[in-house]
Amino acid sequence: MTPQEAYAEILAYLTGAFEIPAADIHPDARLMDDLNLDSIDAVDLMVKLQESTGRKVTPDQFENVRTVGDLVTLVQTLHAGP
Repeated sequence: MTPQEAYAEILAYLTGAFEIPAADIHPDARLMDDLNLDSIDAVDLMVKLQESTGRKVTPDQFENVRTVGDLVTLVQTLHAGP
């Protein structure tokens, strides 16, 4: 999966599930501070990543996700497999 494909997947989910305007979403956007996601939203996001990739997201993997760019990297990692 390319970074562009991962970004498109994340963009679609954030705009659809959380109703975040697409204009607010960019690689440097911080999930909690800029996009106003809370801890429950983070759990929902983690579940969505597991569903879309078919792989388990460990708490350690998700702990370091702070920005949309971090999320893109995680999605690519999950799609790449072990």
